[in-house]
Amino acid sequence: MWSNASLGPCFRAINITLEERQLIASPWFPATFCVLGLSSNLVALGVLASAPQGGLCPRSPFLTLLCGLVLTDFLGLLVTGAIVVSQHAALLDWRATDPGCRLCRFMGVAMVFFGLCPLLLGAAMACERFLGITRPFSRPALGSPRRAWATVALLWALALGLGLLPLLGLGRYSVQYPGSWCFLTLAARPRDAAFGLLFALLGGLSVALSFLLNTVSVATLCRVYHGREAAQQRPRDCEVEMMVQLLGIMVVASVCWVPLLVFIGQTVLRMPPAGSPAGQLSRATERQLLIYLRVATWNQILDPWVYILFRRAVLRRLHPRLSARSRSQSLHPRRASRPAALTPL
Repeated sequence: MWSNASLGPCFRAINITLEERQLIASPWFPATFCVLGLSSNLVALGVLASAPQGGLCPRSPFLTLLCGLVLTDFLGLLVTGAIVVSQHAALLDWRATDPGCRLCRFMGVAMVFFGLCPLLLGAAMACERFLGITRPFSRPALGSPRRAWATVALLWALALGLGLLPLLGLGRYSVQYPGSWCFLTLAARPRDAAFGLLFALLGGLSVALSFLLNTVSVATLCRVYHGREAAQQRPRDCEVEMMVQLLGIMVVASVCWVPLLVFIGQTVLRMPPAGSPAGQLSRATERQLLIYLRVATWNQILDPWVYILFRRAVLRRLHPRLSARSRSQSLHPRRASRPAALTPL
């Protein structure tokens, strides 16, 4: 078992022996995982960059927010993956590579930042589609790429501000089992519990907001499809495409992140406390945290594939009606662009 042995404040007792560290220290698995995620996000960025500027589906704020999401996932895997691989190469001996805890603090901030950003951006995308579908003529013009990127920057600043709180005294970052990563400390100290609860609540509220707004948006699309004026107000293919992509992103984020967020909330609120004031956790709790974190990391790999697979080119093969309606709109552009409740993007 590790002990902090008069080292930096990020070190706490970890339930792992030297033999166990040597057994699982191979960097090949995390390196392969990282390369898979980086290549997936690069493919998605390439597809986004080559998306048509005009035509049936002009570039919209949704695509700008989606680009921000994929870029965030790429940078998250690059930053955190490089640290994890380097620690595996160092035989999971964080004390030897970072005795002053500077790298641990940096990784803790990165983990919170790159963990919250996809959830916040998913909520922003749900809000944009909700306004675009239910209030197409009255929504504020998030419409320009500059304003959409400003929204991305604002959400980045919010996530970064939360990630910096432990450096200001609210909560702590500590080395986590098996010694390859740093994250918030699930301890009995009030400030540690407050920061963990704040992280879990903000992430959970983002997922809940996405679910609520997406439900209303899908119900509105279905009503337009099957209502009395369906022939005049059929949604364009791009609206269906973006809604399908957004639902996929929401499902992936929920499956990957909700278990970790619930686990953090349950752990910091548990009575008696799951961790000691010094931050020591039971072996079972440490292993659970590692499993939930690995599941959450899959969000960064699956997000780009949601966009890659749920594009119209793929959806048309699965649903021939989309292709038929696309040809009809191309042959009758004035009819396709008739003002309707769902036309503006």
